[in-house]
Amino acid sequence: STAEKPVLLDNVADAEAFISGAEVAVIGFFQELNCSEASQFRLTAGRIPEVPFGLSTSPAVLSHYGVEANTVTLFRMVDNQRRDLDLNKGDIDAEKMTRFIRINELRLVTEYTPSTAIGVMQSSFQLHLLLVTDKTSPKYPEEMRRYREAAELFKGKILFILVDINLKSNERTVSFFKLKKSQLPALAIFNGPDEEQDVLTLDEVSVERVQDFCNGFIE
Repeated sequence: STAEKPVLLDNVADAEAFISGAEVAVIGFFQELNCSEASQFRLTAGRIPEVPFGLSTSPAVLSHYGVEANTVTLFRMVDNQRRDLDLNKGDIDAEKMTRFIRINELRLVTEYTPSTAIGVMQSSFQLHLLLVTDKTSPKYPEEMRRYREAAELFKGKILFILVDINLKSNERTVSFFKLKKSQLPALAIFNGPDEEQDVLTLDEVSVERVQDFCNGFIE
């Protein structure tokens, strides 16, 4: 049978297991199952297949997460943060819920796109590390695997970002770091508060190179 989406979460233990089982998890907290907001939430769940959606009307679960009104909450592992969307504030439909999730779904490695850009800028991370590369390259899957492995080591400290040079919207980012296509793949690190930055061109992406580059910049 196909996985039921969203998953009904009847108790706190189920909700906690659901959240800890994914990099990004979304739960709709509702007073009742048959309200119009809950049906918009189900619509949203269908639009974003790669994110797990849960739904709860349990008073114990709502109370555990400090929720009083109908709310959509996004939980993310990368910085142990949550983002709440209060559904009683104005007319919130599936369109607005989708936008809220797309903006806030930061991951261990977040791909930089026009929709994630806002969330990246609004995140609590001051340090951003960018891997600027070509996703169509045959080396890309292995690069990404190593980059993710390195991201685990700096969880909660540095936001790891993937910048694909094939996206037209990323041209400005690449030129900001004065990189040319012939210099890729490259790492670029940026500190928000003082706008300090550093760039490292690579022949290949390795966990050690990423780790040394980050530690050197932090020191």
